Amino acid sequence: MLNWRKLDISDRTMLAARSKVWWLIFTAITMIGFFVVVSALVAAEPSSSPNQAPENNYVRKAFKFLELNNRQRYEHQWPDMRFCWQIVVGSVLGFLGAAFGSVGGVGGGGIFVPMLALIIGFDPKSSTAISKCMITGAAAATVCYNIRQRHPTLELPLIDYDLALLFQPMLVLGISIGVGFNVIFADWMITVLLIIVFIAMSTKSFLKGIQTWKKETIKKQETARHLELNGELTQHEVTTESKEGKPKSSHGVHLLRLQVSLIENICWKELGLLVVVWILILALQIAKNYSTTCSVEYWVLNFLQIPVTVGVSSYEAVFLYKGRRKIASKGDAVANWRVHKLVIYCGFGVLAGVLGGMLGLGGGFILGPLFLEMGIPPQVSSATATFAMLFSASMSVVEYYLLKRFPIPYALYLAGVATIAAFVGQHVVGKVIKIMGRSSIIIFILAGMIFGSAISLGGLGIAKMIKRIERKEYMGFEDICSYRP
Repeated sequence: MLNWRKLDISDRTMLAARSKVWWLIFTAITMIGFFVVVSALVAAEPSSSPNQAPENNYVRKAFKFLELNNRQRYEHQWPDMRFCWQIVVGSVLGFLGAAFGSVGGVGGGGIFVPMLALIIGFDPKSSTAISKCMITGAAAATVCYNIRQRHPTLELPLIDYDLALLFQPMLVLGISIGVGFNVIFADWMITVLLIIVFIAMSTKSFLKGIQTWKKETIKKQETARHLELNGELTQHEVTTESKEGKPKSSHGVHLLRLQVSLIENICWKELGLLVVVWILILALQIAKNYSTTCSVEYWVLNFLQIPVTVGVSSYEAVFLYKGRRKIASKGDAVANWRVHKLVIYCGFGVLAGVLGGMLGLGGGFILGPLFLEMGIPPQVSSATATFAMLFSASMSVVEYYLLKRFPIPYALYLAGVATIAAFVGQHVVGKVIKIMGRSSIIIFILAGMIFGSAISLGGLGIAKMIKRIERKEYMGFEDICSYRP
């Protein structure tokens, strides 16, 4: 068995580099698979006329297949809201997804979207929009719970506001881009991208679960060894520490757990900047809704989002680079931030937003693992990712509402279910994890549910693609300039 404590820095660096190389190879394979599917559908697309000569130029044929036109406007599938088994099963799965997602800090989009599409019967685009409503409800409940909590080992709030200020504006910018892609991309394209993202994230979650399991095992062994060496500790005290996750003194008083008021537990300056960004972007979106699509005013309002979001993230990045601010939740006295790392992190924030807006996922699917790679404690990573998701997901809800992409009664009901589930998840599931001492179990469950969703949604998507090819339906890109909800 590999003993990490015996490895020197060079060995660990080499292993980390190999891990990143394999992950890049996996990502490249998935993207190549996506383009292979596109190529297969291009080759299978029949000509518009039986007397038309076959197209010899492959590139021209591909552009013809994906040309922007209005031959068939996208039609939403909104089932009637009535009491039936689909509503019951969907509510149960949505409840479980929100409960587990709130604990893991991933939003639950990997469960909501397949549930909405496969069970209740929404089309993929509407499923994406309603999923954002559910993520917003769950994130709001989780933030209300976490905003009072403290850092597990330091005298800091559980939510890292500096970390959120670096990523959240980029996340909001990516959301706006992703919503536009959701309009442009065809039904089957969103389905294929969903499968790719779900498989990638389930694999990443599974590997993270294994890593967490090993760390928990080592921690339990060290606790048992410490119990043998230190005769002053009792079995009861060690058990209490492992279950509650709170270090205690010999008198049973919690250490590093000073009780502070809610006002003192919030970094108001950083929170104010985040709220200002949210309001400005929301104002731009509302103004854009009253402008003519693809007009000069429309594009000006779109591009005005860039200086707002990039400006705030750059403000935080410059202060981190100069050392005036630090990501205190890491516990480092000094953090040397390099320019290329800050640029890469901001780029990941945009990528998380694009995937979130286009596929109906919470940004936590990317931000959570990224925060862990940065050395952020799991509790802080989950809380901060959910905090950032609250802003980005609510922005998506407003944008989808302006585009009339979801039925309001369904959205209100399912968002309410997710909100209640998030509160239950934070209280009940959190206590269960502490009692068992194995938070990695939730990671394994979540990875399995996401992978199962990818398989189910993949089968449905392939069946739909085959039917559309047989009926010779248009399966290309939509024209955003002529889009009408």
